[in-house]
Amino acid sequence: MEHKKDNQKILKNRYIPTTEFYSQIIDSLQDYSIFTLDNEYNINSWSSGSAKIFGYETDEVIGEPFDIIFTDEDLKKGIPNIEIKTALLDGRATDNRWHITKDKSLFYAYGLVFPLIGSDGERLGYVKILRDLTDRKKSEDAIKKYIRELEELNMHKESVLAILSHDLRSPLTGIIGTAAYLREDFHKMKSEEVQEMLDLLYQSSKDELDMLDYLVEWARIKYASEVFSPTKIKLTDYIDKVFESLNETASINAINLHHEIEGDTTVFADGKMLISIIQNIVSNAIKHSKKGGTITVSANNKDDKIIVQVKDTGTGMSKEIMEKLFTPQMKTLSEERKANKGAGIGLLLVKGFLEKNGGEIWVESVEGEGSSFYFTLPNEEPLFKKGSSDEVMFDEST
Repeated sequence: MEHKKDNQKILKNRYIPTTEFYSQIIDSLQDYSIFTLDNEYNINSWSSGSAKIFGYETDEVIGEPFDIIFTDEDLKKGIPNIEIKTALLDGRATDNRWHITKDKSLFYAYGLVFPLIGSDGERLGYVKILRDLTDRKKSEDAIKKYIRELEELNMHKESVLAILSHDLRSPLTGIIGTAAYLREDFHKMKSEEVQEMLDLLYQSSKDELDMLDYLVEWARIKYASEVFSPTKIKLTDYIDKVFESLNETASINAINLHHEIEGDTTVFADGKMLISIIQNIVSNAIKHSKKGGTITVSANNKDDKIIVQVKDTGTGMSKEIMEKLFTPQMKTLSEERKANKGAGIGLLLVKGFLEKNGGEIWVESVEGEGSSFYFTLPNEEPLFKKGSSDEVMFDEST
């Protein structure tokens, strides 16, 4: 027993860890960024793993504020201070978030912050440990994206069936009925009656074809991703093209089309899809505008997005219609919508295009006063795409 105690004493005296020992251990962890902060939250030590992950050499970051590793979005939210306050309150603060490197690229990491306490209990500063989880995050996002796409595929399959069943099948039944009546009673009918029914057949068939065109285009963008080719484009060029193509339709009812967008406003989007988005919304606004009305397109910058507004002075719409505008219509909601059967499919197409380009759409309306459709698009190519908002937890057992 005494011999064992003597051996333990010898080992303890021989292998007391030194600062250099711990420094070597820390620097050997190349997949981890480990650094310390003083009490003013400035960086005062920097591991080789930190240099590898962030791209800053030690002499470039010593004395720099903690903020240097956070994205602008997190800085606006005050995340660095929140981390420190949580660490002081709970003894440690952990999170999973995107960080920014010297060359402005982004990586996803698990982070841990805890106070650094001296031998006499004084607070010397803080320790920050980061583990790069970018590859893991990408894999998890890819799986989540695949699951979402499967869910969307099933949802859109049901949507297509609903459209085929209600919005296409019912008018086709009417066309067949009218044609059957003409075939049976043509010889008994007056010429003006025949002309009236032929006009009805022509218009109904044309509406059906328009609906099919919308449906095919909608399906194409949902399932044929290889045609997607976003670039940085000038917004006013595309608005002018749409106004030019719709000007004759608008002038029939003396509807004025104009925009209030600065010439240098750009968006990052697929050009063909952008044309379809603007054309569908403006065309819809024309259909529901009063004679002598005005349709105004404007745009505002917000963060990294452009918010486009298409405002009309038309008939407006009820809350019931607004709630169902961007979902497949199982039945027509009003007599006005019956006259424009393509509107429902067109807005579904718009929603699909915008989602593909990283945007969204919503509407505000007052019955009798008009409507405003809003949609967003990125103004620059996104540096990265965030996946689900579900938190990615770090497996501390590995």
